[in-house]
Amino acid sequence: MVTLRELQSSSVEMGESSGRTTISAALHQSGLYGGLARQKPILSKRHMTACLEFAKRHLKGSQAMRKKILWSDGTKIELFGLSIKRHVWRNPGTITIVKHGGGNIMLWGCFSPAGIGRLVRMRE
Repeated sequence: MVTLRELQSSSVEMGESSGRTTISAALHQSGLYGGLARQKPILSKRHMTACLEFAKRHLKGSQAMRKKILWSDGTKIELFGLSIKRHVWRNPGTITIVKHGGGNIMLWGCFSPAGIGRLVRMRE
C-alpha cells in the first residue's frame, strides 16, 4: 500500500521528479482510484434485519428472562503497531480481502447478573 507521497519520493530518487497530481492522474488513467481500506466486513441487509428483529423480540422481556442472559464480547488487540486506516489504490468496484497473521491477540469475556466471567485468550 503505497501513498502518493511515497510514489513522488520514488520518482525523485529515480531522477524523474513528478508532482502528486501528475501521479494521481496517471493512476486514474490506469483505472485505479484511491480510498481507505475497509476496516471490517460489510453487514448484509439480511444480517441487519435479523439483528433488528432479535432486538425487537427481546426488548420487552421480563426481569426473570433478563437474569438468564449471558452477555459476551470479544476484541482484537494489536501487539505491534496500530490498527490504522490504510490508503489503497483499487479498480472501482473491487472488493479485496487481505489476510495476514501474527501481531495481535484475541480476547473474549462475559458477564451476567450473577457476576463477571473469566477473560479468555482465544487461539488463532
